[in-house]
Amino acid sequence: MVDTTGAGPTGERRSERLELRVPTSRTQLPAVRAMAGDLAMRMDFDLDAVEDLRLAVDEACATLAAVALAGSPLTVVYEVSRDGLRIDAWVPTESGVDVPRDGFGWAVLHTLVDTVEAGPSSQATVPAGDGSPSPVACIALVKQLRRWSSAPVVDVLAEESGHDDVSVAR
Repeated sequence: MVDTTGAGPTGERRSERLELRVPTSRTQLPAVRAMAGDLAMRMDFDLDAVEDLRLAVDEACATLAAVALAGSPLTVVYEVSRDGLRIDAWVPTESGVDVPRDGFGWAVLHTLVDTVEAGPSSQATVPAGDGSPSPVACIALVKQLRRWSSAPVVDVLAEESGHDDVSVAR
């Protein structure tokens, strides 16, 4: 785990990063999903967004487990920032193996998160990789944190209609 919780020279909070490495097994997916849900709740995502992230992580990891080298670990890197949560998941593969980007699972991923990218890469370029040219398959998910506006409520309709109980937020 990388600790980057301190404020930078400009006083802005830096992103925080958590790395989780588990055996590539369907029995380990609940732990990966739970970590995503816990981080999302701590970031004040609404309950629907938390569940969307849990489902997206589950689908992404199940997809990667299908192309992983036997006995290889699943690595998941969660990066929490002011704007949202980025999740990079990857597994070692044989050379030339790609992430399947068709079918129902892929469509589900696109509906659950704001951004999804996938494809072959190497341990030299993925987060928490060992720097080697060994091939990996990776999926990156981004869920933006929606913040409610703090704009004041304006009683525009109340003024126009003569009713005191009608208001509209900008």
